[in-house]
Amino acid sequence: MNPYLAGFLLGLVLLGTIYITGRGLGASGAIKSGVIATVESVAPQHADKGLFYVEQAEEHQGRPLNNWLVFEVLGVVIGAFFSGVWANRVGLKFEKGPKATNWARVIGALAGGTLFGYGSQLARGCTSGSALSGMAVMSFGGIITMFAIFGSAYAFAYFFRKLWLK
Repeated sequence: MNPYLAGFLLGLVLLGTIYITGRGLGASGAIKSGVIATVESVAPQHADKGLFYVEQAEEHQGRPLNNWLVFEVLGVVIGAFFSGVWANRVGLKFEKGPKATNWARVIGALAGGTLFGYGSQLARGCTSGSALSGMAVMSFGGIITMFAIFGSAYAFAYFFRKLWLK
């Protein structure tokens, strides 16, 4: 899809979400709901004693997977699949730079995903929630978050560019 059209459509979705729910978009809340549901089913004694789990159970009336963010993320995954089918891009392939090894790519992806997930919990939200939704309502914190995300991406890209360039 044309990136300008996709950005415009994403803006409309964000505007509609803020209008309907009073909140912006975000994905880390869905992951947190999944973790809470898993802990409650695997180790209920731990969930009953932990202050975090007790507070979350009160907020979600004991049904963490009934959170609308869970359905948002499921919709994103399903929508991405159908978008790939429509654009004839569905398939499993391992993308990496010509100088990167398979293990370096896997370890880098896992480390980056773990750090990003941990950081989203420290920041009380993922990039969608903090930057995109924050900027949509002209939040100073959202604007600073967006500059920090892109600034750190450019800074790290300088050091890792040799793995991706020929």
